[in-house]
Amino acid sequence: MTTSLTLDKILSNKKINPYSKNKSIQQLRDEHRTSNKSLPLPKNTKWKRVNANGVPAEWIFCGNENSDSVFLFIHGGGYYRGSVEASRSIAARISAVSRMRCLSIDYRLAPENVFPAAIDDTYTAYKWLIKQNINPKKIVVGGMSAGGGLTLGLLLKLKDLKESQPAGGVPISPWTDMTQSGKTMHTNAYIDPIISKEYLDRMSKLYLGGVSPKSKLASPLFGNLKGLPPLLIQVGSAETMLDDSRRFAEKAKIANVDVEYENWKDMFHGWHGSAHILYEAKSAIQSIGNFCNRVLNK
Repeated sequence: MTTSLTLDKILSNKKINPYSKNKSIQQLRDEHRTSNKSLPLPKNTKWKRVNANGVPAEWIFCGNENSDSVFLFIHGGGYYRGSVEASRSIAARISAVSRMRCLSIDYRLAPENVFPAAIDDTYTAYKWLIKQNINPKKIVVGGMSAGGGLTLGLLLKLKDLKESQPAGGVPISPWTDMTQSGKTMHTNAYIDPIISKEYLDRMSKLYLGGVSPKSKLASPLFGNLKGLPPLLIQVGSAETMLDDSRRFAEKAKIANVDVEYENWKDMFHGWHGSAHILYEAKSAIQSIGNFCNRVLNK
């Protein structure tokens, strides 16, 4: 099947059951769990549960059990859903192409746990890795959507605390602006089958719990980006959240951050999860592997 036909089929399937404000949080969680349950894992994938100083986590290997470098993977899900299990396929594919071990974390979710619970758990897991005698320069941090926001929030938190930065960060379609002020929230509203401003407005309120949406650890776009490590930012051109990535990349470049910005034509939010059938998803993950190789061998 050609890429265009595969993409059309994926998008058609996603349009069958659109988001509705009338769906409860539990309904949305159940739908996410069901849709990600059958994602195939690459060959030779292994995983092992671990407690990262109180944060439930999972080592995920795809032929790299003895690697001395680690990719800290942070799943997406609007801060209210998602899990290590649901994102295991993506983490395993990153492990395979980067030749790194992946530590994937189950951070606390809203609305049961509001800001800053998720960023606190991400920081705790990062510090746990260092306590395992893993050099920060052997760590790359990355995640999708909310996980991309947490990736950047972690880097800003480490900067504030004057602690060691990892070798690099890989925010994938990161949620960087909880005010939803990007123009593509409107210009891409009719072509994005997954994420809407209405959806993000609802989930940001659940997560923030009354905190300002411009808090830099929740909305990294509003932080001082000077001094951040090298970044690879990937986003799809069809996403309502496109401007979250574009504006962050532009601001980071002005701050003299080493930024690789990839805008993938026609790709939708979370396209990496279709790497088993979609060429662009497989290629995007390979690009992550190339980036990791570059920053780990500087």
